Formats: sequence, structure tokens, C-alpha cells
Amino acid sequence: MEIKPVEISSSKMFGGYNKRYKHYSPTLGCSMTFHIYFPPPPSSSHKFAVLYWLSGLSCTDENFIAKSGAQRVASSEGIALIAPDTSPRGLNVEGEADSWDFGVGAGFYLNATQDKWKNWQMYDYIVKELPQLLSENFPQLDTARASIFGHSMGGHGALTIYLKNLDKYKSVSAFSPVVNPLNCPWGQKAFTNYLGANKADWEVYDATCLMALISKFNDVRATILIDQGEDDKFLHDQLMPHKFEEACRKAKVPLLLRLQPGYDHSYYFIATFIDDHILHHAQALKL
Repeated sequence: MEIKPVEISSSKMFGGYNKRYKHYSPTLGCSMTFHIYFPPPPSSSHKFAVLYWLSGLSCTDENFIAKSGAQRVASSEGIALIAPDTSPRGLNVEGEADSWDFGVGAGFYLNATQDKWKNWQMYDYIVKELPQLLSENFPQLDTARASIFGHSMGGHGALTIYLKNLDKYKSVSAFSPVVNPLNCPWGQKAFTNYLGANKADWEVYDATCLMALISKFNDVRATILIDQGEDDKFLHDQLMPHKFEEACRKAKVPLLLRLQPGYDHSYYFIATFIDDHILHHAQALKL
């Protein structure tokens, strides 16, 4: 079991490299893969700020790297992109692959408390293990300068992780995030199985609830950016961005919610607006 990351693929892009790594995760109890996009370095001693991308339901670490086109502006801005997987894999837990919105590919970036799903500790993997792994193995990365963003389930992960770790991340943004999982079918299914039936235990993984629970929002360094397609078929029953918008208003947290006419939930939508998100984080990371 190789805890140190081993490179398994490399492709040059916009002067830098997409590199995929495999390692054993003690947090999750299985082998995991992740991608790093390294921009072209201006010098041999240069250290890049890092921008974590959290993907959505049924995705792996490959979707964003292959489909988003984020590398072009990441290259010009000198920001390393980190794309982890969305759940543990290969553990053969009964029922783990029975549905696309729960289990494998659907870790929801939380720490499961129910024994059957005890390996689903994606919150600790993203917040603790992965940054430490990067810091120890990639001297060209400045993991102390970090921001985070994501899509759908990954947008939920990015928002909740940012709001609970304002000292670790300079900024956050999201595409079509699940902002109120307590009140949507995806969240209710996942949280019941991972966290149990007590909804009070769910609130720390709900971005809308966190706005009311956490009192230190004077530490928010940058406006939260959210893009949402108006033709997204999940908009009204799963995503409900206006609930988060209202929570931000009450907490006096700066939010830029952009409703984009005609766009859906796909990577075509993400690729259209990804440059704005990279530049949003570049501004915060260079402060």
C-alpha cells in the first residue's frame, strides 16, 4: 500500500501538465486517485497557489480535467488545479453501487457516522489528508495559499468546507451547488444513510444552515460566486439557490449569484463560465 502518490499519467496542456496520481488513503481505507494541473513554472523555485475542484454526483477525478477547459486560465494565472475523486472506491460495501446518487461516486464531502459507511470520510480526506499529502510530496505547491470550488454535490462540498474552514481557504465559488441538502431529495437520501436520522446532525453539512450557525463571517475574505443555469432540470427541487441567497443576506455575507439563461447542469455550462471562476480565485489568492 503506497501512501506516497505515484504518477500514473501525464499530458501537456497550455504549457503545463495534467498529472494523475494514485495513493493509499489511511482516512478512507482504500486507494485513491487525484489530478493536479501544474502550470508552466516561471522559475525552478516557484511555488503555485492551489485551487481545489470538487466534482458532482457520479464523477471521478477525471471529468473536470477533461471537460472544463480550466487549464487555459489556470496556466496564465499561475494557479495549480487539484481535482480529487468523489468517494472511496473498491471497498465492496453492500449496496455501494446500487444508485448513482449514493455510495460510490457520491461521498457528499462529509464524515459518515453510520458504521456501514464508516470509510466515507471525504470531509477529512479533502480538508486534512490531501493538503498534507500535497505539502509533503510536491514542493512546487504552496498549500497555505488555497481556494476551493465545485459543481453540484461538489458545490455543496466547496461551500460547506469553506464556511467551516475560513482560515484555510481564501475564496469559494460554485456551479449549480446543492445549497440546502436538508430539504432536497439528494441530500435527504445521502444524509439519512451516512449520518443517521437525526437532522440536527445534518446541519453542519448544509451551507444554508451554516450561515445561521456560524458567527464568524466577518472573516469571509472574498465575495462568494455562484453560477446557476436557469434551464437546469434540478434547479427547483434539488438546488434551490435562493435559499442560500436569503441566508447570505441575513448574515450580511457578500454573494454574487448569477442566473444564466438557457444553461443546464452540464459541463458545457461549466466550460462557458470557468474562466470567471478561475479569475475570481486568482484575485483572492494573490492578496
